[in-house]
Amino acid sequence: MAASIRADARNWYRVRPLAHGITHIDEHFIDPFYRCNIWHVRGRDRDLLVDSGMGVVSLVAEVPWLVERELLAVASHAHFDHVGNHHEFSQRACHPAEAHILADPRGDWNLADRYAVVEMFECLPPAGYLQSTYRVAPAPATRLVESGDVIDLGDRVFEVIHVPGHSPGSIALWEKTTGVLLSGDAVYDGPLVDDAYHSHVPTYLETMVQLRELPVNVVHGGHFESFGRDRFRQLIDEYLAGKRAAGCPADQR
Repeated sequence: MAASIRADARNWYRVRPLAHGITHIDEHFIDPFYRCNIWHVRGRDRDLLVDSGMGVVSLVAEVPWLVERELLAVASHAHFDHVGNHHEFSQRACHPAEAHILADPRGDWNLADRYAVVEMFECLPPAGYLQSTYRVAPAPATRLVESGDVIDLGDRVFEVIHVPGHSPGSIALWEKTTGVLLSGDAVYDGPLVDDAYHSHVPTYLETMVQLRELPVNVVHGGHFESFGRDRFRQLIDEYLAGKRAAGCPADQR
């Protein structure tokens, strides 16, 4: 049954400081399967935001300290639940393969037509919700990033890793000095989605093989709770084994 009670905007976002200068923000009235993790990373000279939620409640209005310093808002990929508030930030980055979706966020391109259902809400947004009228605002990228590029915050550096499979422009951010991986929807501790219109399982298998070699200490994914190296490798191994048992081809490299 769909929710009928409307939440207060002041309670829409949950904010939790974590280790390594990272803050976790999420929309806790959304069911966990759909609930995007928003990651803020504090740097000396500038800050980093990875993903921005669904956009049914203004992120900047309710978490105003996000725009008190220079900040780059990165899209791990351009699905609706990850880029709904990107238009609120002046500096925006994504992979070239999904720049067209960020600029022209059609519901059939960003999966809103399939997944942005009213049943996802445990409490409705303050203004209510109709899937037929929900739209992500255009937020054209001001910077395009590809594998090997770096995002420099002054005292810490994140390397961009292209991790296609879930979507063609999915990226992860890797901080070698701390072992922190911001993995987007490539790897998280829940049901992985590889059957969207632009998902590609053979490519996803290649991505998983590539990622497994990273000496991660902690993984902050696009959904669900964070986890460490052992769980990271277990999740990858289970995905690879399951797909190969189903007859999917091994990595192509």
